[in-house]
Amino acid sequence: MEWLSPEEWQAVALSLRVSFWATVVSLPLGVFTAFALARWRFPGRELVNGLVHLPLILPPVVTGYLLLLTFGTRGPIGGLLEEVGIVFAFRWTGAALAAGIMAFPLLVRAIRLSIEAVDIKLEQASATLGAGPIWVFLTVTLPLILPGVLAGAILAFAKAMGEFGATITFVSNIPGQTQTLPTAIYAFLQVPGGEASALRLVIISIVISMAALLMSEILARRVAKRVAGA
Repeated sequence: MEWLSPEEWQAVALSLRVSFWATVVSLPLGVFTAFALARWRFPGRELVNGLVHLPLILPPVVTGYLLLLTFGTRGPIGGLLEEVGIVFAFRWTGAALAAGIMAFPLLVRAIRLSIEAVDIKLEQASATLGAGPIWVFLTVTLPLILPGVLAGAILAFAKAMGEFGATITFVSNIPGQTQTLPTAIYAFLQVPGGEASALRLVIISIVISMAALLMSEILARRVAKRVAGA
């Protein structure tokens, strides 16, 4: 990374940090949501499915504005969190929250597809031997869908790395605090002579995105082979 300036490297490092925590924190909820949508039948299931995928349909700026209204220091949740010292607005944690919400649909969808590919009879057979639902999931379902979980996490990470609209609306574009790769590219393009810096960051973004897509495809194929051989 010697060919990057300190400001460019700062944007890359912050993007990696934001994307990592966005993916790690949303992963358990993503697995639970995917399993619920794939296996359970409950009132409001279609509504939950719609809410999960809503960030894919809404303009990212709208999502960012809703986050600002909800998690801003004057918002109903943000105000309560501020009293205990947790602040999201105009902080890197807010960037992680925005990135995690925007990436959540891809995470859930990848995991849900892998769960639906598992033969439910395998889970039922384990249950007839006395295993409880949690144990069945841990010993039967999770090993079979693990490549799918990893594929979803990789896609979510890549999506979080490229998040722009919701992030800049919710936490602005503050160098060293909230300026991630996309917002840094935008900032460099607004100043004379910043094209070279923007181009370097664009190349890094493309490399990361392509690597994530390739890894996701490889893991998806492993899911299919593992399920087919189960």
